[in-house]
Amino acid sequence: MINISNKAQNHFISLLSKEPVGTQIRVFIINPGTQNAECGVAYCAKDEVEKNDIKLNYNNFFVYVDRSIVSFLKNSEIDLIVDNLGSQLTFKTPYAKKNISKKTVSSLQERIEEFLNTNVNPQLSMHGGKVNLIKISENKIAFIQFSGGCNGCSMIGTTLKETVEKKILSFFPEIKQVIDQTNHLHGNHSFY
Repeated sequence: MINISNKAQNHFISLLSKEPVGTQIRVFIINPGTQNAECGVAYCAKDEVEKNDIKLNYNNFFVYVDRSIVSFLKNSEIDLIVDNLGSQLTFKTPYAKKNISKKTVSSLQERIEEFLNTNVNPQLSMHGGKVNLIKISENKIAFIQFSGGCNGCSMIGTTLKETVEKKILSFFPEIKQVIDQTNHLHGNHSFY
């Protein structure tokens, strides 16, 4: 799935040797399947591994990838380019911006659910959160619910208005309003 050159693998091993024991690598894509797709590589501490992650084995380290973006990582490559100015990791993902949905989505509810999963949840998952569409009322109000790190987060009002609602209303003009039905509880799971 991800071809990591020997130079890049050695670079990762060197970087990880300076991090707390158990730290590995995470590969992610923000907004997969859209023209705004952005790929990245980050450290992944033991407690940041999610249920939905796939673990890829490399020489002396692991790479974690959220299962939902696997198809966008087809033929991807990570390399280390070294020149007179220094070194730089490169990450090529030819399918990151391709809309590769496996099924035809027809109903408004299905289209919004697919939209949330490909355009909103990848960003929220970086903070351990997620948003789901609960239902669409007859008068075209979308009822949503946040979970994970979004539940009780101090920034939930901004996330609702500036990210979720703005995107849904922009891409689905038939929706008149977005209402959050989450019973927000502050706790250890909340992102602050």
